[in-house]
Amino acid sequence: MGSIGQYIVRTTLGAFLLVLVSLTIVIWVTHALRDIDLVTSQGQTVLVFVGLTALLIPALVLVIAPLAFVIAVIYVLNKLNADSEIIVMNAAGMSPWRIFRPFLTVSLIVATLVAAISAYIAPKCLRELRTLISRVRADLVANVIQPGRFTSLQGGQLTFHIRERRTNGELGGIFIDDRRDPNLRATFLAERGIVLENENGSFLVLENGSAQRVDAKEPDPTIVLFERYAFDMTQFSGANYVPTFNVTERYLWDLIWPDPEDPYYKANTGRFRAEINDRLLAPVFPVIFALLAFAILGAPRTSRQSRGLSMLMAIVTVATVRLIGFACVVFAAKTPGALVVLYVTLAAAVCGGVILLARGAAVEPPAFLVEAFARLQARFSNQAAPA
Repeated sequence: MGSIGQYIVRTTLGAFLLVLVSLTIVIWVTHALRDIDLVTSQGQTVLVFVGLTALLIPALVLVIAPLAFVIAVIYVLNKLNADSEIIVMNAAGMSPWRIFRPFLTVSLIVATLVAAISAYIAPKCLRELRTLISRVRADLVANVIQPGRFTSLQGGQLTFHIRERRTNGELGGIFIDDRRDPNLRATFLAERGIVLENENGSFLVLENGSAQRVDAKEPDPTIVLFERYAFDMTQFSGANYVPTFNVTERYLWDLIWPDPEDPYYKANTGRFRAEINDRLLAPVFPVIFALLAFAILGAPRTSRQSRGLSMLMAIVTVATVRLIGFACVVFAAKTPGALVVLYVTLAAAVCGGVILLARGAAVEPPAFLVEAFARLQARFSNQAAPA
């Protein structure tokens, strides 16, 4: 690859990384804010919250990377055309395939990145995120019981109330009413308490309190004062929680060779089929997008030829292919024939891009669209002109 090719690769990669990072940060922030209560309710630091929600980033990159790459390719092609660099390269005898080669190189780099994220990185991070969030949500004391509120569980048979949650993790002013045993009602009051976990389970250790027990066969209650009492909370803790991973949280090889006895696989065979094809085709889209964008915008253009409409046409073409891909994957879970439509669409996009690239002629929008755009532009110009 010569200096021109290296220049195009460097420019395209730089634009791709800039767009990818910018879009990922914006979308990550909107997703992260939805789960902020899961961490703040436990009094965790901002670093813990960022580390938890950062597990979303690979899944976001998987969707954003092909689109960011298209934006980068369109930007670089428009820049090369605006600076007349493509015209000079064409006049020097460089064929369209030679000019397209650097873009193909970058598309293969992006495809490799997408393949790695799709097969392993994104499922791995989603599994970790699912496990952590499930444990947090399953933790009764940390998330369900809120200060100043009576919290009823198991159909009202168990009621909790705490006065405050202190910064050191202690709970102040604890009330527990346990009616799970129909023959015995127990009520616990304690000045403070703390949650402890060990190999035997999870326990709420109450300090300086009393336990009142009322036996159905006895007329009088029994009151016992205690300095420390361990209330078993194992069934309400998420410490031993093992979630069932869905198709997006499974590695590629788990989708291709699933366990035939897996109940989730038996109930979601269609989703496995759709997810496998989506994962296998994910690295293909950047290459197809580069081919389509270059086929439409890669030919040399004069300053009199409209680049704006051609850019719009490239964006619409790529977006159409991507939307068809999304729709076919969704419908493939119940209709296997949707995969035929998907593969036919991708094959048609490749054939069309190769034909346009081999011709080397500029692809112009339809005449009626150019005229409509010109009339609309003239109308806004007249309205903006001073009287």
